[in-house]
Amino acid sequence: MALLRRTVDDGLLELIAESGRNVVATTLLLRDLISDYPDRYSLARDVRQCEHEGDRITHDVIHRLADARRSQLPFDAADGHRLATALDDIVDHAEQVADTLGLYAVEATMEQAVELADVLVGASEQVAQALGCLRTGDGLAPHLVEIHRLENEGDRLRRDAVASLFAGGTDPMVVIRWRDIFESLEAAVDACETVAHILEGIGLRRR
Repeated sequence: MALLRRTVDDGLLELIAESGRNVVATTLLLRDLISDYPDRYSLARDVRQCEHEGDRITHDVIHRLADARRSQLPFDAADGHRLATALDDIVDHAEQVADTLGLYAVEATMEQAVELADVLVGASEQVAQALGCLRTGDGLAPHLVEIHRLENEGDRLRRDAVASLFAGGTDPMVVIRWRDIFESLEAAVDACETVAHILEGIGLRRR
């Protein structure tokens, strides 16, 4: 069964798709920043710009939801609001990572952070592809399954990374800094799973 109502607000769907593209752009920038940190810390400015763009898109989505008649919406307004804010949360958490690297004056990256950033990119790409299914109503399930798998992988990586900090006799201040960074990275992956849950709910309500 298709996810869409018969009469669809294509402009709203395009805004949602634009938000998905912004999520992918943000996480790719963050991965590059972490992979080549501190040499490419200037990418933090680009991540911050993506966060501003995400705020703009979210505002536009909510404004459109408020103005549209329900018969024109591709999903319930409440679902649309939850979806828009969950997508914005991914970008917010990613920006938090970029800001924290500078705020804590981190001197060098950690391999586990690169691995977790890779998982975040993979989850964000699946999110963007899943959002495309709102237009066709088909092929959503495989993307949701992969997002759930990546969230589990991200949780494992975060646990292992934090455990390694405590096990290695690392300076307590370094432990605190990296624990915060790992938790923000995991929060971004968790936000991807939140999007998956919302999309799953939309699909169930269209049956």
